[in-house]
Amino acid sequence: MKKPKHIRTDQLLETPYIRVYDLVYEDGTHYYDASRRKTGDLAAEHEETTMADAVSAFVVLNGEKPRLLLFYEYRYPTGQYTLSIPSGLIDPSDSSEENPLFHAMIRELHEETGIEITEQDKLDLINPLVYCSPGFTDECTALISVVVNSDWQHHLSQTGGEGTEHFDGFVLADEQEVLELLRKGTDAYGHPYPLVAWAAMSWFVSGMWKTL
Repeated sequence: MKKPKHIRTDQLLETPYIRVYDLVYEDGTHYYDASRRKTGDLAAEHEETTMADAVSAFVVLNGEKPRLLLFYEYRYPTGQYTLSIPSGLIDPSDSSEENPLFHAMIRELHEETGIEITEQDKLDLINPLVYCSPGFTDECTALISVVVNSDWQHHLSQTGGEGTEHFDGFVLADEQEVLELLRKGTDAYGHPYPLVAWAAMSWFVSGMWKTL
């Protein structure tokens, strides 16, 4: 496929957590790109993006009646608590680990839910990199399956939030409850949920987590 030829990147804004660029193309097109990445590391400047910005976990609490782990996290751009899944940015220190994605996910899962992964539990890579909203940003995340077979009932906690993170309770949904969330398209309060949460719900009810 013939692509527009990118000739220049002009930085318009820099903050500690996000940058805005003007992507300039040979045919005169200008396209604004919001990114966590620095110039030279933008997806638009490379044929392939080799590492995701973040990790997102599809967590199944396995047992007699398996449940999908969801929780409420305050998302500032939406102005409300949204039904979410464990996720977080990949730290520079993760890159030196044997499996950077799993290392980051294990840390984030413990911080956001209190769950500590053991040898009884099972982690699998669903997808190493998916774009979250490619019409606006090159933000991307890895999707990781986490099947918790160990005792989790006594470990659930939301006291590990850092910085601006605010949590407000878990939703441990069985298959029928997840199907109802999918049918409604909103949570119990009538609020929309993120696309990645929808993906986790769809994956759970499809039974794919049993085949990895």
